[in-house]
Amino acid sequence: MALRLLLPLLVALCCGLLPVEVSSGLVGGFSNADPSSQAVRDALNFAVVQHNKRTNNAFLSQVQEVVKAEQQVVSGMNYKFTVKMGMTPCRKSHPETECAIHSDPAKARPYVCKFEVYTQVWTGTINMRNHTCNHEL
Repeated sequence: MALRLLLPLLVALCCGLLPVEVSSGLVGGFSNADPSSQAVRDALNFAVVQHNKRTNNAFLSQVQEVVKAEQQVVSGMNYKFTVKMGMTPCRKSHPETECAIHSDPAKARPYVCKFEVYTQVWTGTINMRNHTCNHEL
């Protein structure tokens, strides 16, 4: 009798018909990522480089604050970042290894960006899936 009641529930769980929560999200969904992990930092650095290539500004931007970092396991890893960006005094034509954001907010001109990055380590794949910025704070 108990098996008759339990079997449909197990089938529903296995087929994905019922949501199953795992720590901070649904199985297969996005979950919080540790911004200090190497893989997350690499994905974010890639996004910032791509962002700087796509802007018309003569100066480089850097991440001032990671507001949110999420990850999703797929046939690789999807990352979503919400970051506060700021302008640096370093020119794009002469990038320096270390370049801090202007301490003067008028020069830093902070803004918020959302980046989505896909990585697949075993094939060396990394690309920007989405990139939006709001320059009005």
